[in-house]
Amino acid sequence: MLGGMTSHDTLPLNRILVGDCIEKLRDIPDNSVDVVFADPPYNLQLGGDLTRPDNSRVDGVDAEWDKLGDFQAHDAFAKQWLAECRRVLKEDGTIWVMGSYHNIFRLGTILQDQGYWMLNDVIWHKSNPMPNFRGRRFTNAHETLIWAAKSKTSKYTFNYAAMKMANDDVQMRSDWTLPLCTGAERLKTGGRKLHPTQKPEALLWRVIMSSTRTGDVILDPFFGTGTTGAVAKRLHRNFIGIERDPAYAMAAAARIDSVLPASKEAVTITPARRDEPRVPFGNLVERGLIRPGETLFDLRRRYTARVHADGSLASDAARGSIHQVAAQLQHLPSCNGWTFWHIERQGRPVPLDALRTTIREGIDA
Repeated sequence: MLGGMTSHDTLPLNRILVGDCIEKLRDIPDNSVDVVFADPPYNLQLGGDLTRPDNSRVDGVDAEWDKLGDFQAHDAFAKQWLAECRRVLKEDGTIWVMGSYHNIFRLGTILQDQGYWMLNDVIWHKSNPMPNFRGRRFTNAHETLIWAAKSKTSKYTFNYAAMKMANDDVQMRSDWTLPLCTGAERLKTGGRKLHPTQKPEALLWRVIMSSTRTGDVILDPFFGTGTTGAVAKRLHRNFIGIERDPAYAMAAAARIDSVLPASKEAVTITPARRDEPRVPFGNLVERGLIRPGETLFDLRRRYTARVHADGSLASDAARGSIHQVAAQLQHLPSCNGWTFWHIERQGRPVPLDALRTTIREGIDA
């Protein structure tokens, strides 16, 4: 899994490229990646050891990879890798960038300056945050994710219906309450955390499920211990990881090798209504699912209308499409005729939408 590209025109799918992210990004072709997920260094710049009230040391972020220098050095680095990410993104691609209060606002400015189009800022509310041991500030209980399209005109992927389904049929909000990475999911070495900021798979699961399709390519330029790759493999997406620390890369490779993907059928995403094939009411008449002369009625049987061979409806008070007649009879500006009208089948009322679904299933088969 570790390695490099064999040619400039071939994507290193499901591989971890070990080295500097900007150098490795330059090897990836233009307009070749569907989504970027980036969790860059926070640039915390801690002034000394952080201790608990009992004087034990907090295992925070003090690795060399997080020490970028002053704001100018941080911004120069961010401008380079964000520009490369935008180059490799497809025209309808999106990017997720996450960070803490130390860096996320600077990253947001750079994203907008480079032409990315903001879609959402998502708050990851940590249900089990690390306490503020010094008692001098509020406990940092969240991180921010910026979701942006490559440009204002990008026709990006958003699996709205799937997110609504995952949230008990309620619209998914932009505040996500999820725990930190703990327990068996946390990679360790010698009894200590291998990586100080390993992200929980639940967070990447939601990112990937919301903004990608099966088979899409997800690039992570700060791969760490491979959470993006593990979830991508589980959900039948492709990943490209870039990680400069060989130890992290080796751990990520072993982790991903152990992942068992779900079945392809199980990762099928609930389609949005607007993405389903259009089926005119006349198709139901043409295919014999409804015969000319049959009577339609609303569920409470207050209104009726007769079907004509051209797919129109007629009642004593109105004639037109299934939507127009339903609206006119109720003196409403509009009405969804697919759910309003029913037809009797085997002694029971069946909504027109159920007959339309029969045709759609035949189209998808």
